[in-house]
Amino acid sequence: MSANPPAVLPQANDPCWCGSGRKYKRCHRRDEGKVMPGEVSPMRTVPDHIARPSYADTGEVERWDEPIVKSPEVIEAMRHAGRVASEVLRLAGEFLQPGITTDDVDAYVHDLFIERGAYPSTLNYHGYPKSLCTSANEVICHGIPDSRIIRDGDIMNLDVTGFIGGVHGDTNATFCIGDVDPASRELVRITEECTWRGIEAVRPGRPLSDIGRAIEDHARTGGYGVVRAFIGHGIGHQFHTDIQVLHYYDSRAATVMQPGMVFTIEPMITLGTWQHRMWDDGWTAVTADGKRTAQFEHTLVVTDDGYEVLTGGPDAVSPSPPWTR
Repeated sequence: MSANPPAVLPQANDPCWCGSGRKYKRCHRRDEGKVMPGEVSPMRTVPDHIARPSYADTGEVERWDEPIVKSPEVIEAMRHAGRVASEVLRLAGEFLQPGITTDDVDAYVHDLFIERGAYPSTLNYHGYPKSLCTSANEVICHGIPDSRIIRDGDIMNLDVTGFIGGVHGDTNATFCIGDVDPASRELVRITEECTWRGIEAVRPGRPLSDIGRAIEDHARTGGYGVVRAFIGHGIGHQFHTDIQVLHYYDSRAATVMQPGMVFTIEPMITLGTWQHRMWDDGWTAVTADGKRTAQFEHTLVVTDDGYEVLTGGPDAVSPSPPWTR
């Protein structure tokens, strides 16, 4: 059977392009326009000279108590990891074009990390098979790169994380591929604004709930949904630590921000419902109503008077709030 539809689709009563023997209207036409899973290639390898996290060989993630307030030395290492991740994300975004597959993007990002002496953090994390996440259109997050062809009009989130210097740097952005419809472009713009509204709410002495309030207030003004199932997280020597950053307001998110805390802010904003469903692969989350969604992410550290974006700077996709550029 074919993994991808042809450029010219069959008529309703013709045999389906996939080779199932059923009529097109009874087979893949039902899923026309939806993102469908493709074939996943074997896991790529990382040269032995590159330092790797403990799960790299086994896929088993060991958890330990890591200080939520990082030392100046750890923060400096995370600045470097953030710069590496930011550069990889920017280059990967420039690489996107109609006609290539998401697996092509994975191969490119994998090599970019290796060239910089970094391990792609997602690779074999809890068994995840690829070196980044590629989430198109209605895919909320954790899309697995595969044989799916990127098409004109797609919106594509690339989520990249690199492990270098003993720490992780994590960032993502949503890119418009070719001729994207106005509603999707506006969704992407609003999502980036929501991300920065959340970042600008970071202040020492304030609860983490301020971040979710700022994001949700901005999203709801435009009638957008805010995904609740996936949240920002602490990060450092471990890919994910115990800090939980909700992207919607909940008074129970009462952890007080302190200088030296490092975490991600990564809201997922939707054109429709905030609810999700999971694919059978156990990773890919899609909107329950099939409508499009976008996401942006930065890693940041709380400072004495606000915040510092560790995945910002000249190599970042979005080094400053979009409305001030």
